[in-house]
Amino acid sequence: MAMTDPIVFISRNRIKPGKVDDFRKHYRDSVPLTQANKPDTVVQLAYENQDATQVDIVRVFPSAEALDLQLQGADDRSKKTYEFIEPVSVEIYGTPSDYALGMMKKVAGSGIVVSIHPQFIGGFMRLKSG
Repeated sequence: MAMTDPIVFISRNRIKPGKVDDFRKHYRDSVPLTQANKPDTVVQLAYENQDATQVDIVRVFPSAEALDLQLQGADDRSKKTYEFIEPVSVEIYGTPSDYALGMMKKVAGSGIVVSIHPQFIGGFMRLKSG
């Protein structure tokens, strides 16, 4: 597939006991920075489960290159985040670059489940309704 196919990146994380409020504040504080500094991240949404023990973060990128830009500096950003959450799994929908694949191999080596679904069949993203 072409490198211009969109990428969906979902990280599933366990919230550490007693850290829900701290995580929420940290995440909400980080969103404006991501929005300002990662303009090719077109969607970033976080959802907790009902008992606030898990948070899933969904990101959408217009291309594999945009995912690469998001991953740059991720190790440094994650250090603070991992005070509040523990990554459980990562799912990538679309064909990531060799750079992203290398990062995911490193992640998988740490015990986090990584699944990649490379074959984009089709669809659309609508950022405004109507």
